[in-house]
Amino acid sequence: MFTTEGPSVRELAVQALSSVERGYDLLAPTFDHTPFRTPDRMLDAVEETLARHEGSFGAGLDLCCGTGAGTGMLRRLCRDRVTGVDLSGGMLERARLAHPGGAGEAGRGGPDAPEFVRADVLALPAGFADCYDLAVSFGAFGHFLPAERPALFAAVHGALRPGGLFAFPIGAPSAPGSAAWWVTAGFDAAMRVRNAVWRPPFVMYYRTFPLGAVRTDLAAAGFAVETAPLEHFGRRPRDGRPNWRLVLARKAA
Repeated sequence: MFTTEGPSVRELAVQALSSVERGYDLLAPTFDHTPFRTPDRMLDAVEETLARHEGSFGAGLDLCCGTGAGTGMLRRLCRDRVTGVDLSGGMLERARLAHPGGAGEAGRGGPDAPEFVRADVLALPAGFADCYDLAVSFGAFGHFLPAERPALFAAVHGALRPGGLFAFPIGAPSAPGSAAWWVTAGFDAAMRVRNAVWRPPFVMYYRTFPLGAVRTDLAAAGFAVETAPLEHFGRRPRDGRPNWRLVLARKAA
């Protein structure tokens, strides 16, 4: 899973005992060589699905953008500016390096360069209000507790223009008792113990973002919600449901 260019066991241990922000600052130089980076296969599937369903967009926003894995996708889908937001300055620096021209004054480059902004997505800058036509996020929702979802979705809703779309992939739950179920359940249990005995907390859970509850919270935030299957990842043999879906949450026009 990890390459020789990735973090060492010691580095991962130090990161795990840090805060979320500090942990990702430490991990940033090697993050793209870990299994935590969103796979290109997933990015391609989301891009193809959005292009097929929507065509193109105006301005794009990448929430919890990390090292900018999803930024290239947004630059291809969006006609206007693209902005990445993350809490970790170290991850943003790697994103700027991955997308040359985006590290000018205040994080701004040329007209085609993405803008990278250090901010908490639960409290986006006031200047983001009603500015974007598409918002995406990949692999970040485990960092938000269920009680934080309403604030998260309200912040995204406020950043979108009327008719704007919030899109993100979500996987089907693992079958109880399966190997994947035990791995995620064990990881979440270990994180709960870690956060009970160690400060600062490191919030990262795999089973706190179920589709049903997410639909309910998105609707409460003012979104109309539908999903599209990501057929690239197949379907579950026991019931034919897609292994991955793309959630398409639209702000009212």
